[in-house]
Amino acid sequence: MTAIRFDGRVVVITGGGRGLGRQYALDLARRGASVVVNDLGGSVSGDGASQSAAADVVEEIMAAGGAAVANGDDVSSPDGAGRLIAQAMDSFGRVDALICNAGILRDKTLANMPAGDFEQVVRVHLLGTAYVTKAAFPIMREQRYGRIVVTTSHSGLFGNFGQTNYAAAKLGLVGFMLALKEEGLKYGVLANAVAPLAITRLGAGVFPDALAAVMTPERVAPIVTYLCSESCVSTGQVVLAGAGRIARVEMVQNMGILLDDRALTAETIADRWTEIMDMTGARPFPNSREAFTVWLGQPGFVPKG
Repeated sequence: MTAIRFDGRVVVITGGGRGLGRQYALDLARRGASVVVNDLGGSVSGDGASQSAAADVVEEIMAAGGAAVANGDDVSSPDGAGRLIAQAMDSFGRVDALICNAGILRDKTLANMPAGDFEQVVRVHLLGTAYVTKAAFPIMREQRYGRIVVTTSHSGLFGNFGQTNYAAAKLGLVGFMLALKEEGLKYGVLANAVAPLAITRLGAGVFPDALAAVMTPERVAPIVTYLCSESCVSTGQVVLAGAGRIARVEMVQNMGILLDDRALTAETIADRWTEIMDMTGARPFPNSREAFTVWLGQPGFVPKG
């Protein structure tokens, strides 16, 4: 088994001051990476700011003989994201991997949620990822090498009560990643998504406390380390990880039914709803082009009449 190393590589981690981000930073630094630890240092809901969280992780890395710098910029603004990547370049001269991990929670049912709470969660998770990736991508493209890991969630993939804002942002990140991997393919820039299941500040109110011993950040970090490495050659994947289990999640489409204009009525759909919902023969698609080709009935797709 070949050891995975990051000697000479530079990794930027948003939300790297605590929980999952901290564990990612420590594991990558132990493997030789120079790490830029970004953390705004606010509360779970995104209020306040402090450089101490990022600085503490950097101090820990450097005490162990590693290389790291702290950054306290707010990546939910284009300027903050740009400053983060500029600092990485000023400090280490390149950006090889980007882990978009920063996030907040403002849980409420949609009926009771202020518009600002919905917008801020989407801003931090989705726009924050987009802004920092936009700043880093040209560097990776020029290098013809890069690894980008975005953070989706169990709630985004499967839904969770009281988290419409969070779930919308997290599933949006899957779409973001799937489109980004198409843009990065010819430049050697790979993009994947991880859905971590761990009890951290953000997960403390979601999972039972009794699971704290098994749902640790340490049991998520190895998959993120792998996705950031040269050993990873996959792109466009969604991986669920937690409590020692690692699994692939994918979106699939079934074969459906094909109706002519006379039969294409709400009544026919009602009568044949069971067929439409039948996932027998469902399959994933590598991109929207192939999915659209299949939708139009090209080779490989034989719809039911």
